[in-house]
Amino acid sequence: MSNRLAREPSPYLRQHAHNPVDWYPWGDEAFARARAENKPILLSVGYSACHWCHVMAHESFEDPTIAGLMNEWFINVKVDREERPDVDQLYQGVVQLMGQGGGWPLTVFLTPELLPFYGGTYFPPRDKYGRPGFPKVLEALHTAWKTKPEDVRRQSEEFREGLGELASYGLDASPSVLAPEDLVSMGEAMLRRVDSVNGGFGGAPKFPNPMNVALMLRAWRRSAGNEALKRAVLLTLERMARGGVYDQLGGGFHRYSVDERWTVPHFEKMLYDNAQLLHLYVEAYQVEPRPLWRKVV
Repeated sequence: MSNRLAREPSPYLRQHAHNPVDWYPWGDEAFARARAENKPILLSVGYSACHWCHVMAHESFEDPTIAGLMNEWFINVKVDREERPDVDQLYQGVVQLMGQGGGWPLTVFLTPELLPFYGGTYFPPRDKYGRPGFPKVLEALHTAWKTKPEDVRRQSEEFREGLGELASYGLDASPSVLAPEDLVSMGEAMLRRVDSVNGGFGGAPKFPNPMNVALMLRAWRRSAGNEALKRAVLLTLERMARGGVYDQLGGGFHRYSVDERWTVPHFEKMLYDNAQLLHLYVEAYQVEPRPLWRKVV
């Protein structure tokens, strides 16, 4: 039996038409039911070319048990980010405010008034990759909604204020001035998140994050000899260049590694990633002229 998404023009939404999840498209019908039943909204944003969107769909949205929890506790809304980039852009800010990088699938929980109170990206069906299992997340948020509504509302107000600040960022006519010590502080904050064994940030899946690595290199240049920053940058670049995330035959880097050791790539190369990594490896060669950096460039 198909759900409401079968009537949608988006091919991505129609891919979910036979999920056991009681999906709604983004719109008044879903919002009205959420208000009438006083249930939170589970918003899932993805797009057709997103690998982890399909993984989460197969693992969770096609699973009758997990779908049952979603249907019982939430009003479930599916959005194609290519059809509604405005919705995606707004709620990506929630994940960014939580200190995560954002991305897809985007999973955000909203009050019936569309105020976010929790968010994330991909959630596995059980605890792994350093992430909580999706059923555990659903149960915890359902319990909080029922037993601590004041806390949930307070959280949603904090997110609303934070999203307002993000939306107005850069509109102030008086520009801010970054001092060298500000860059050093930011670099040292990033250093605390570096994988000291494999380089890069966090665990699996692991993305190159070239802008973050470049900022750490600039922080090292402006620091009073904080060699840990330089070591973290060079470790990251070496592990990436020797790993499977780098195309050892054709050159260039894949978008990310599905493991924390840069071994198994997600086979997709992005021009914007490689443009930034080209610049970064050139800078690394200027700092320490290794043959490996020259080969990559």
